[in-house]
Amino acid sequence: MAVAIKLPRMSDTMEEGTIVSWFVKVGDTVKSSEMIADVETDKATMELENFEKGEVLYLLEEGSTVPVETVIAVIGKKGEDFQDLLKEAPAEKKEEPAEEAPAAPTPSEPAAPVASSAPATSSSSANNGRIFASPLAKSMAEEKGINLETVSGSGDNGRIIKKDIENYKPSAAGTSASTVGVESYDEVPVSQMRKTIAKRLAESKFTAPHFYLTKEIKMDAVLAARKRMNEYTDNRISINDIIIKATAVALKSHPNINSSWLGDKIRRNHHVHIGVAVAIDDGLLVPVVRFADSKSLSQIGAEVRDLAGKAKTKELKPQDWEGNTFTISNLGAFGVDEFTAIVNPPDACILAIGSSKETVIVENGEMRPGHVMKVTLSCDHRAVDGVTGANFLKTFAELLEEPVRLLV
Repeated sequence: MAVAIKLPRMSDTMEEGTIVSWFVKVGDTVKSSEMIADVETDKATMELENFEKGEVLYLLEEGSTVPVETVIAVIGKKGEDFQDLLKEAPAEKKEEPAEEAPAAPTPSEPAAPVASSAPATSSSSANNGRIFASPLAKSMAEEKGINLETVSGSGDNGRIIKKDIENYKPSAAGTSASTVGVESYDEVPVSQMRKTIAKRLAESKFTAPHFYLTKEIKMDAVLAARKRMNEYTDNRISINDIIIKATAVALKSHPNINSSWLGDKIRRNHHVHIGVAVAIDDGLLVPVVRFADSKSLSQIGAEVRDLAGKAKTKELKPQDWEGNTFTISNLGAFGVDEFTAIVNPPDACILAIGSSKETVIVENGEMRPGHVMKVTLSCDHRAVDGVTGANFLKTFAELLEEPVRLLV
């Protein structure tokens, strides 16, 4: 009997997914525990595991974006009728109409089965401007500086594969020269990750009443301490690692900041899980350093580097990004002096870190050169009051200005 394979919920916030590529085609025989597709979720591109045995009778077209629980494949016996399975509608989302992401297409009818073979066509023209290529082909094209828009794909449905990059000839590819006075633009499809970022941050910004507290912190002691620390370890400690540790220690002293607004109650978290914002091409991911207050600077540094690397290669697992109780966003490395960040739900606060700059410091009526860093705490006023936030920043600044306290 034919079985419908439905798009599973692959992350806690996933509402829809995009079929990036199939590893199988119609007519193939598959077995249980076989990976059959790459699916782009709101968090990462993840492999889809099959749990059925039989022949592939139907595959949703690559590049399709559909809600969770939509039928994306059918597996059964050769020649079986499966049309009734395609009529199964996904479960309705329980959310307000105003919260729907307008850019997310919801097909009213199931897409036609993917043919087992297709003529080689231009990837972009065959897929309404969207370029479909295997991960290996994308990597090879980037290394060789090849624009995928000029490559004709010979894979299923015009998909660009390794062979197409290896046989690519620039002279045969069409080019479009930009000339003075000619208007041009690119339209980039909104990824699942960007849709979720837009929705969650809009909900946070326009639902949670934000207020902001900015403080200037002297950084000379931290810079000197970091230099000495790195003389005794092969795992280089960064300023960001020290900031994470100082934040975690300060949160233990101010549990009201380490909280979440849950509508009819406020959750005061006794554990400290620090979310660290990491910028990637598609947007922003927030991997989590768990129990950061109890970890050494070397442990925090190694963990952050590992999580950041996984984020950039889209190898994070759900357990890597779930459960944060507080978030840090650091743009200091990009030369940003100060900024305000939007609270990352369900956290009640987020700390925005600016760059450490050399300037003139006035102490006891005398001027001296020194380094200062501006930080801004964004707070959800439903869960946190101004004095509470100010006291947290005071403790945080004291820990950085006397970093030996982090060792006590």
